[in-house]
Amino acid sequence: MTAWVGLTGGIGSGKSSAAAQFARLGVPVVDADAVSRSLTAAGGAALPLIRERFGSGVFSDGLLDRAKLRGLVFGDADKKAALEGLMFPLILAEMRAQMAAHAGAVYGVAEIPLLAENPAFGQLADRVAVVDVPPEVQIERVRQRNGLSEAEVKRIMAAQSSRAARLAVADDVIDNSGTEAELAGQVLRLHRLYSQLYATAGPGG
Repeated sequence: MTAWVGLTGGIGSGKSSAAAQFARLGVPVVDADAVSRSLTAAGGAALPLIRERFGSGVFSDGLLDRAKLRGLVFGDADKKAALEGLMFPLILAEMRAQMAAHAGAVYGVAEIPLLAENPAFGQLADRVAVVDVPPEVQIERVRQRNGLSEAEVKRIMAAQSSRAARLAVADDVIDNSGTEAELAGQVLRLHRLYSQLYATAGPGG
């Protein structure tokens, strides 16, 4: 049975870069964000539920207007909880289906941004790897990538788990404050560890 490493980290930490390094090594990667996007794309399974709960105002030309939906739920705890209550069961079910398709692999990586915030996602993982960078690095990377102000980035970070909370659930920490080559070296070391660990012990070993 395939073991699964939950890969997580705050915004701007480089989770996707780390996941891409694992994929280059031939490791299957299941991405919670990609699953979420597919569920809310044209014809996605989540759209009827979102329309029923939040109305047609968050749709444009029949497609979900993600910016409108984010604006509606951001800062409103009840609406955020309602959206999560719709989305999370669908995301979990689809992730489990994708993970089951890789039953022959020694181990795989589940990229889960909200792993520390939501215990249900933690149940998908036999082990947790946290991609970690200092807060000032997060802020600068997101500013350059998304063109957001420092205040906007800090507001997003404040809505996520703290750095300490993420590190508290980590079995392994990937320091991504350096170069891409340094990141690749850390991922390679973990790949060798996981390959050896799960080839001999299996999940939970």
